[in-house]
Amino acid sequence: MTAQGASFLYLLAGVCFIMSLRSLSSPETARRGNIIGMIGMAIAIITTLTIVATDADKFSLTGILITALAGGLVGALLAIRIQMTALPQLVAAFHSLVGLAAVLVASAAFFNPVAYGISSATGDIGTISLLEMGIGVIVGAITFTGSVVAFTKLQGIAGSSPTIFVGQHKFNALMACVLIALLIWFCITQSPTAFISLILLSLLLGVLLIIPIGGADMPVVVSMLNSYSGWAACGIGFTLGNIGLVITGALVGASGAILSYIMCKGMNRSIINVLLGGFGSDTATGSGNTSDGEARPVKTGSADDAAFIMRNAERIIVVPGYGMAVAQAQHALREMADLLKKEGISVSYAIHPVAGRMPGHMNVLLAEANVPYDEVFELEEINNDFARADVAFLIGANDTTNPAAKTDPSSPIYGMPILEVGNAKTVMVIKRSLGGGYAGVENDIFFRDNTMMLFGDAKKMCEQIIRAL
Repeated sequence: MTAQGASFLYLLAGVCFIMSLRSLSSPETARRGNIIGMIGMAIAIITTLTIVATDADKFSLTGILITALAGGLVGALLAIRIQMTALPQLVAAFHSLVGLAAVLVASAAFFNPVAYGISSATGDIGTISLLEMGIGVIVGAITFTGSVVAFTKLQGIAGSSPTIFVGQHKFNALMACVLIALLIWFCITQSPTAFISLILLSLLLGVLLIIPIGGADMPVVVSMLNSYSGWAACGIGFTLGNIGLVITGALVGASGAILSYIMCKGMNRSIINVLLGGFGSDTATGSGNTSDGEARPVKTGSADDAAFIMRNAERIIVVPGYGMAVAQAQHALREMADLLKKEGISVSYAIHPVAGRMPGHMNVLLAEANVPYDEVFELEEINNDFARADVAFLIGANDTTNPAAKTDPSSPIYGMPILEVGNAKTVMVIKRSLGGGYAGVENDIFFRDNTMMLFGDAKKMCEQIIRAL
């Protein structure tokens, strides 16, 4: 295959990726977007394999096919077996692999530049290529270790609380300055020592950038690492002269950056605030105790109580959260809503921008249960409607409804817009306990006079309400 032909096909794949992203912006066209994206990736892969096949002296087609099939098999098995609740962890793990791939490819290109066609026979690499390689390595290494830390936080291996030490921001800034100095040294001298130092320091910086970020900000971290992985791939695309990698990496990097901005706007924070860390710390025990240690009273109810109140309501707003995902209660929830709608009761769903563990987590779960798209509303579209709702039905939602975000300046979630569920006539909350959410903050909504707590597993409680209805 000629270089012009390969470039055209890579460009065609890039057009498919752009159309895919455009279609993914709406639930009605998301399935089509996925298909278009798969077609684009198939074009890119086939083009690459064709290039390999036509230059058998340089490449081992058999070796590439074996590794590609092995990777595809692992990906297929993960896609089939992974639970929706673990999707954020899976995304973080995949980001780490993209970062690691960027570091490995850049290392191979640096130590054997002739094979990659980026140097003369003497092994001298141009300054521009060295700069591209250095930036790719820095971003890739930061993405790798940062994603590993995010995975451990999401998986519960490491605590969701931020890890902070004295002078942390100054130390990170110093490391960034050292990285820039190393990059300049590397570009001037082409020194292997400088290259290895870049990798090691970037790996350390990736850890230090993510450990101070707490649970409340994890959705932003996921989208931010998504952006990092894209820019890492883009940098390596420049190093290898591969237009497909450049286009795909730029699309992923830009879309991830835009998504991070949207998430920060939804939390009423600047991206710099999140990157600096220190949010999401545990400032409350979530025990339901007052400051003097006495237990705060709560109103509890049964499935029969909930069914009676909802049957006599005119409008119900459902607020799903991560607890719904853990219990896999979305199908039972939709069945309950269908019964209520048959009685002429209006049912709608309120989605907070950072509900769950990653952007769009709740939307995907509701779509999996075939909840009609026109019943699902974002925070800004539905927040004023809670005052006219008879029931706000919280199923596993916590931080996104916590009034502390408006009233307590010392709270780690202070300043984040919340769903105003307390304005509804009755608030029903399905939770296993009175414990705080992922940010570790006690929710005052649980103790209000118009709140009824339904303690138990979300799926089982919905099934009991269905029987009662």
